[in-house]
Amino acid sequence: MIEVVAALIWSGKKFLICQRPKHKTRGLMWEFVGGKVELGEEKEQALVRECREELGVTLSVGEQFMRVVHQYPDMLIGLTLFNATIKSGEIQLLEHADVRWIEPKEIDFYDFCPADVEILAKIKQKYC
Repeated sequence: MIEVVAALIWSGKKFLICQRPKHKTRGLMWEFVGGKVELGEEKEQALVRECREELGVTLSVGEQFMRVVHQYPDMLIGLTLFNATIKSGEIQLLEHADVRWIEPKEIDFYDFCPADVEILAKIKQKYC
């Protein structure tokens, strides 16, 4: 199983979603910012590193929001989503095709990666 971390970053009533690059697996689908946990890293450390690499921002990582296990055709992932805030930096498109701030009621207008479906249902239940 590949351990993956992601950030649920809020700004007021909106949260941040990122669009995967066209050339990658699940290209142009939407997801939460994050990535793989490297050997020897704590999950929170991995999330800070990934957000710096992908968006050019430094995060303050909070409590775990949810963990899901998802089987893709090519891999099994364990995805841990943390509540987080941007501590410093301005969002840059260093990895993603696009980013958006959306309200929970707008979730159904976006094509998200399958691993995020259960998380998005919890967000809708909790915030809609």
